[in-house]
Amino acid sequence: MPRPRTDHAPTPAAGRRPRWRTAAIATGVVAVAAGGLYVAGLVATGDDISAGTRAGGVDIGGLSKAEAAERLRAQAPAAWTAPIPVKVGERTENVAPADAGLTVDAEATAEKAADPSRDPFTVIGRLFSPGDREIEPVLAHDAAKTDAAVAALAKENDRAVKEGAVAFRDGEAVATRSTAGRKLDTARAAEALRAAYPAAPGASAVALPVAVTQPKLADSEVTRFLDAYAKPAVSGPVTLAVGDQRLRISPETLGDHLTVKNENGRLTGSLDSTALLRDPDVARPLAAMTGAPVEGVLGVRDGKVVVVKEGREGREVTAKSLGAAVDPLLTRTGEAARTATVATKVTQPQVSTANLASLGVREQMSTFTVNFPAAPYRTVNIGRAAELINGSLVQPGEVWSFNETVGERTEENGFVDGTMILDGRYQEAPGGGVSAVATTVFNAVFFAGVQPVEYGAHSFYIERYPAGREATVAWGSLDQRFRNDSGKPIYIAASATDSSVTITFYGTKKYDSVEAVAGPRTNITKPEKREATGESCVPQAPLEGFDISVDRVFKNGGEEVKRETFKTHYTPRDEVVCN
Repeated sequence: MPRPRTDHAPTPAAGRRPRWRTAAIATGVVAVAAGGLYVAGLVATGDDISAGTRAGGVDIGGLSKAEAAERLRAQAPAAWTAPIPVKVGERTENVAPADAGLTVDAEATAEKAADPSRDPFTVIGRLFSPGDREIEPVLAHDAAKTDAAVAALAKENDRAVKEGAVAFRDGEAVATRSTAGRKLDTARAAEALRAAYPAAPGASAVALPVAVTQPKLADSEVTRFLDAYAKPAVSGPVTLAVGDQRLRISPETLGDHLTVKNENGRLTGSLDSTALLRDPDVARPLAAMTGAPVEGVLGVRDGKVVVVKEGREGREVTAKSLGAAVDPLLTRTGEAARTATVATKVTQPQVSTANLASLGVREQMSTFTVNFPAAPYRTVNIGRAAELINGSLVQPGEVWSFNETVGERTEENGFVDGTMILDGRYQEAPGGGVSAVATTVFNAVFFAGVQPVEYGAHSFYIERYPAGREATVAWGSLDQRFRNDSGKPIYIAASATDSSVTITFYGTKKYDSVEAVAGPRTNITKPEKREATGESCVPQAPLEGFDISVDRVFKNGGEEVKRETFKTHYTPRDEVVCN
């Protein structure tokens, strides 16, 4: 008969353990073992940082984060503070990391090195790992300091492009070589510095990015010009034949008048022949070799202006002929190759028998003589001034100047010390006595009827001169000038003796006659008495001061056609007693 069903599982055979209990036991065993390993792992790994952990070669295993940070600072490897070698162009420099704001953050590095997890899998896994662990240090970057360090590099190494050039100094050709410009790319340089930190021992210099600007003038062009023109130009003197005489021009003088131009990348040299001709080292010897024309001397004979002493032609070297002679020699070397003949131009005198009629100098316009007490200094100074004035030819419309014609009253110009009025009294000074010539010229101008432009009377009246019709001059402050408004040239004749000076104007009269009409003396002022000392003191007699007006009356056909008034104020001439 069939076995009855039951809801209960079959009973295992005696002596056999159920499978589920076996699995449970195994799982429990594993759990217990894992728990033991976890505990062992926690013990092995320490409090914060696992044993065997290093950062930058510094052992920080088994330390707390604070201890690790302190050790990293104390035992920081040399690479963290070693200078970073950088190259800017061809120049190599070292940059201190701290100055550039580049450091290792010890705290952040310790934090990074700390065990990242306490979960069982990570902890147990460390028990079976090799144990050594290298942590990359955490780098800190101060952007402001980096930018400042890069800016300092730029200031030290940036340079503007320099164009080559050649100049002449002290008779030598001096070259300036072309140099490329260089500018540091600061933004990219800052990135390169950060990337190079920390620098490995013995690392090559980091090439920082630069922008290069090339010069327009190649250095080879400077070399070419030096060899082809500049060095030969001042390799020695040039010798010029002027007639049967020789003129040597030194390299120093040549160099003073040579210029160099850069024309589209090519250097060219040129000589300023006009300036060379004016150079005293050339002008003086040339003047002696050639000579200006000698002007004829005019006089009056039988009531007519004639040439009483004939003029003489001269020879002249022009700037053009000087340049034509010197220019070809500048690219040559050797004494023989640097010698040439300079062409001269014949120059005619302005006053001669041949051109007297066309000159328009037909008659004596005026003449005036001033007498003075004889004195050695007056003889020298008045005679020298008359010599320099004699023969002046003043063209129509031209302004004649006493100071320009006579020059400064110095010993080199032929003058000596003499008595003149300074600060209201007679004193010793260079050129004393020339006021007699100035007064004589003023009266010649007055009676010739031409236009005074600049003049000035003495501060106090001098008895030998006509009151209101006298003049004085002072170098650099007071000149005597007149404009020739007669319409024809005026020839000035000047002569002097030991006690007189005479000035005569020859030309064409604009008026039949010119007369002087003096008014009365007014505003009379009494002098005072002064005492002075010193070797330059000159005794002075007293004389009253006054005002006076003098009319210049122009007449044609005996009738007055114009009148001008000259007003003069004289201060009192104080008595001076020398102690």
